Amino acid sequence: MEPVLVPVVLVAVAAAFAVSASAGFGGSLILVPTLALLLGTKPGAALAAVLLAANNVVKVAAYRQTLPFRKAAVVVVLIGIGAAAGAVLLVAAPERVVTVAVIVSFGLAFLAERFDFTRLRRLGTPLLALGAGATSGFSGTSGPLKGLAVRGLDLDRLHLVGALSLASLVGDVTKTAIWTEAALVGADAYVLALACVPLMLGATFLGRRINRDIGERGYTGLFWTVMAGYTARLVTGL
Repeated sequence: MEPVLVPVVLVAVAAAFAVSASAGFGGSLILVPTLALLLGTKPGAALAAVLLAANNVVKVAAYRQTLPFRKAAVVVVLIGIGAAAGAVLLVAAPERVVTVAVIVSFGLAFLAERFDFTRLRRLGTPLLALGAGATSGFSGTSGPLKGLAVRGLDLDRLHLVGALSLASLVGDVTKTAIWTEAALVGADAYVLALACVPLMLGATFLGRRINRDIGERGYTGLFWTVMAGYTARLVTGL
């Protein structure tokens, strides 16, 4: 990475980590397009996965008392399976195909949002989880699908953030392992992640405080604001 780009990346990292810690997800909304613009689609998605995986370790530690392991187990496992399949596809796919896939994944998510999932959430949650993992592995971000899948578990605010953090951790670690093996992730990515640890700690503390202060109604607004941000990327693309 060019030295002149480092400050831009650090600003994006701090913003992404704060949003992710307060809403439980949404870090890729900022980080993936920023890094894709600076580094290219594949390298950007790979570096984002490393940074987000490291940050999710901090998030899981911060929300350790509200991690719904049993209730979220199926969703988390399916997201991990989908992420592995998508990550393998990304390794072999041409850059242009991956870029188009990013846009298409948000298009599909937008169409999904047009339907009422409230009456079919229990039935649709596993499918949404698998789709979230697959799109995350192939395009670097799962869009609203992960949010819809985890929200279908009917958890309170803090446990919802805990479940989203678990799901994100499994997905990002899976992608990082596959992309490291395929040489899409180099040693410099891990060095940058290590350098960003103070940002992770500070942003996670700030995000957790925001989450606890805004209440259930405020969190619902924040959740759907992040969802709307994902959908807005349909227009802006990468």
